Amino acid sequence: MFQTIINAWKIADLRKKILYTCLIVLIFRIGSAIPVPFTNIGEAGIISDPNAGTFMNYLSMMTGDAFNYGTIFAMSITPYINSSIIMQLLAVAIPALERLQQEGEEGRKKIASITRFVTIVLGLLQSTAYYFYLRSQNYLTTNADGGAYTGFFAVFQALTIIACFTAGTALIMWLGERINENGIGNGISIILFAGIVSRIPTLMASLYGPETGYIRYGGPYYVLTPVVGIILLLMIAYIVWMDNAERRIPIQYAKRVVGRKMYGGQNTHMPIKVNMSGVMPIIFASSILSLPPTIQMFISSKITEGSFWDKFFKVFTSSHWAYAIIYFVFIIAFAYFYSSIQYNPIEMSKNIRENGGSIPGIRPGEPTARYIGKIINRITLLGALLLSVVALFPIVFSQVSTFALNKAGFEQGLNVSLGGTSIIILVGVALETVKQLESQMMMRHYKGFLD
Repeated sequence: MFQTIINAWKIADLRKKILYTCLIVLIFRIGSAIPVPFTNIGEAGIISDPNAGTFMNYLSMMTGDAFNYGTIFAMSITPYINSSIIMQLLAVAIPALERLQQEGEEGRKKIASITRFVTIVLGLLQSTAYYFYLRSQNYLTTNADGGAYTGFFAVFQALTIIACFTAGTALIMWLGERINENGIGNGISIILFAGIVSRIPTLMASLYGPETGYIRYGGPYYVLTPVVGIILLLMIAYIVWMDNAERRIPIQYAKRVVGRKMYGGQNTHMPIKVNMSGVMPIIFASSILSLPPTIQMFISSKITEGSFWDKFFKVFTSSHWAYAIIYFVFIIAFAYFYSSIQYNPIEMSKNIRENGGSIPGIRPGEPTARYIGKIINRITLLGALLLSVVALFPIVFSQVSTFALNKAGFEQGLNVSLGGTSIIILVGVALETVKQLESQMMMRHYKGFLD
């Protein structure tokens, strides 16, 4: 990987793209450190508050602590991710959007414009919910008497905070699109990657802090520190192996004469990645599971302890046993959904037939399409199960270790329930970006050779 980056740096065009991507990431990190006016969260942040649940930890992870300190980019890229999910689901259900998808580049531009609009709407809703949470937890600035603003000043304070958070959502969406056009890698993935990486120093500091931080491996938990480190290395190796695994469908091309030359007559294969959907099912599932806690932020003051809604919203915390089951189902569902968008067995069968190829033992046409569809369904299930292992293992490990520590007399357990999502995003984005660099270097190599 490092050799690929060094080789890419030697190419002027790729060096400009790398620097441009780094500049966008720097802007993102600067915006993640600028607090919104009229907020007063403090150095400890929101997640240090006992009222902050797993949802707060999740948003803090996805935003690189921007959510934790109420900065301009507190909403990060999550509204855009949720908007993309909604548009992809609606494209299947609404014929008009399905027709737009089939119109080529112009149709995709129109869908992208609608996605941006939906992103702003979702960002506005999340910003409003975040404002109400900040107000309920006394994280807003007060007047000269130490009390909350009233009347016109209270309205002005609310509009300013919500507008800043929403504007940050729009700006970070624009930054992601600039990376797609002029940088290296996928803009959304790069921003997520940068946010998660920025939290590593904080997590490392809390690793050895006996009384600081919300993970607290240090102090009485020092015995688990090397265990967690070994598990981390094994998970990274497992993700790399899973990302490189593929199912190869053999293809045989018939001989054909074109002019005075003979083409074909060779055996090759069509590779299908086991984890064909990458990290997207994890991101989609996490985003969907974050919606109920967002709603809870609106109505938290109206929920009584032990009521139906109190029990309902507790299901969407990683400490609840049902959370892992829902998470698992969503990962499987989104893996199939994403693969159905990416792969069309009928089109794949048609392309093989038009190029004079066939799968040994399978008749061309519809039998080939059914055969490819059957393989894709099996591979999707296998890939989703492998992906679920990484996503769910930290949750299970957290609950089991917390139970064991409580039995041993320790009041606070371990909270590593979000580790799997972070590792998958980090490793997946790193591999994807390196592959893009390799493909662009290969393209320039062949271009220079042909010239």
